[in-house]
Amino acid sequence: MTAVTYLNNQFIIAMPNLANPYFFHTVIYMCQHNDEGALGIVINRPINMKLGEVFKQMKIPITSETASQAIVFAGGPMQQERGFVLHRTGGKWDMTLPISDTISLTTSRDVIEAIALDKGPESYIVALGYVGWGEGQLEQEMLTNAWLSCPYSQKILFDTPADMRWRAAADQIGININQLTIPAGHA
Repeated sequence: MTAVTYLNNQFIIAMPNLANPYFFHTVIYMCQHNDEGALGIVINRPINMKLGEVFKQMKIPITSETASQAIVFAGGPMQQERGFVLHRTGGKWDMTLPISDTISLTTSRDVIEAIALDKGPESYIVALGYVGWGEGQLEQEMLTNAWLSCPYSQKILFDTPADMRWRAAADQIGININQLTIPAGHA
């Protein structure tokens, strides 16, 4: 039996032939992947909402105009009413999952309040919802060439414009993603 390679702290990139319109040309940052399933956040699907609207809906005072203008992302089709903050590790927040030494995922209100006051993480992405897979589901999708995995990059995660992240993630491993139109086979 072969050992399973988990995709924690990596990107998975939707292959050009992935037909599901929700995932077309997406890049997902993998937060948790184990034998029970997987959880990730789509990092390149901005929605028509600024973070300031989230602050107002949550009745959070705003002192940071920069944070107020930050883009909110559609993190995935599951629990779209719930906020997820991917951020550089640091700070003490109530509900934080450390993913690596440098990246964490926080789901508690305190991190949103800190961001509104310009006292939050140095770099962050706020997303509504997440992507989830059941036991063995992501592995099966990988076998059918729906996704390409690659190392994550903080530059892509936090500094690359959202509309360029899909191509940039593939470029970092030397792949021109637009030339991958035919599903690859397995030897």
